[in-house]
Amino acid sequence: MKKRNDSLPESDNSLEPESRQTPGRANGETDGADDLVTQALMARPGVSIRTRLTIGFLIIFFVALGATAVTWIIVFRLDEVEVPAGWSQVASDVIAQKYFRKAGVPARLRRVREKGVPEFLWRSVPDGDDVETGGETSSKQVFDRLAGAWAYWGWKGGYFSTEEDARAYYDEMRYMLATQRAAPNSPQWFNTGLHWAYGIDGPSQGHHYVHYRTGKLVKSKSAYEHPQPHACFIQSVQDDLVNEGGIMDLW
Repeated sequence: MKKRNDSLPESDNSLEPESRQTPGRANGETDGADDLVTQALMARPGVSIRTRLTIGFLIIFFVALGATAVTWIIVFRLDEVEVPAGWSQVASDVIAQKYFRKAGVPARLRRVREKGVPEFLWRSVPDGDDVETGGETSSKQVFDRLAGAWAYWGWKGGYFSTEEDARAYYDEMRYMLATQRAAPNSPQWFNTGLHWAYGIDGPSQGHHYVHYRTGKLVKSKSAYEHPQPHACFIQSVQDDLVNEGGIMDLW
């Protein structure tokens, strides 16, 4: 199905990060490698997200009934999808069918206060035990959960010196995702931010992560608080796919 160009209402449908200048340090001081200062370099007039469309996919079967006949079934359909107006039909199809979380997204959320963390980076959980859940329908939800989780982890890890730095990073990441200047690999779209944005979690899947304080490898105790967002596993600088010492040795 083709993407329609119907306009959504003007209010609350533009991704418009606040313009700000990251504060500098007196006398050129720096905190070293652990300090990530994000300069708001891009002119960000706002990304129009006013495209309303229905995403649908058809599988066509050819069956012999004396003569060739064609039947079809709908294998995926999602109405009222929001994507940036400049995105292609292919990009719109991919995010709607593949990357939108399809279940467990609460209809109402509340923020979890966390000492030492800026309010805009507080994670969210369902607002009550009886909250209805569904799936994502807007690319803004995806951009927010990805960039928000990255900024939250960065703050917890000490990569930002000020809240302004963290906010600038969060805004820039959302802008780059919305304008297709950058994109992560598929497991990031699938898994990153589900715990931070919606409180979604589950049993550990057997993966590990490096703890930001100790630098040690730790087995994750849950599926999404520390998700497994990596698609490729490089064994060494001289990594090889099929020869001795390559990835396929893991099989």
